[in-house]
Formats: sequence, structure tokens, C-alpha cells
Amino acid sequence: MSKFVMKGDVAVADFDWGSAGMRVDPPSTGCSTFVVMDVTLAPGGGHAFHRHPDQDEIIIVKSGKVTQYLESEARTLTVGDSIYIDRDVVHASYNDSDADAELQVILAPPVGEGGYETVDVSVDEPWVSLR
Repeated sequence: MSKFVMKGDVAVADFDWGSAGMRVDPPSTGCSTFVVMDVTLAPGGGHAFHRHPDQDEIIIVKSGKVTQYLESEARTLTVGDSIYIDRDVVHASYNDSDADAELQVILAPPVGEGGYETVDVSVDEPWVSLR
């Protein structure tokens, strides 16, 4: 269903690393082609190494900076930088600064009831040894 999505209408979930708000997903909009998330990485926080077996992803830095891993390669991304990640590729995002980092995350296609699926590999080698 087409609709305006106002910032105050975005359901936000808090985590130990920051927060994520589902801006567009099957439950909130009925969208069946992509998912859009507003993600905040708190200072010192990060979304540890994981993969999305059935979803491609793009992460766009809207404010702050992040240390972004694409498998074992790491780069610092700042405002306006982005990364495209093929499905099932291991990646991680860390905020090593002293200010929040705001990200726009788009995944496609939606998977499962909520539209988002992740497999944590942060305790497996070689990922656990990279940080």
C-alpha cells in the first residue's frame, strides 16, 4: 500500500550496539520488493560479522563514520559513502568514533515475515579474530 512514512511512525528497536527502525517492510507497508531501515550505531557499537543468505544490501552513511568490513577488507566510510553487498557475503559495521553514526540500509528482496533475516557468524573464525 502506498503511504507516507513519517519519522515518528517508524518502529525502532534498541540493541546494545544502537538501534534499527523499519521504514519500509512487509508488515508496515506491504512492500514485497525491498526493505529500508534507519540504523544508528552508537559510539563504540557495531553490527558484528553476519550475512544475509537471500538478500542483497546497500548501506549508505548519512552522518558520522563507520569502519565497514566486506569479508576481511576494512574501510572507513563517511557521509555520502556506501557499500553494496551481494547476498550471503559476510560483512560488519562498527562505529569507532565518539558520535552516533546514522545509516540508511536497503535489503532486497524481503525475507520472512518481517522482511529481514541475518545469520550471525561473529563467533566463527576468521571473523572473531578480525576485531
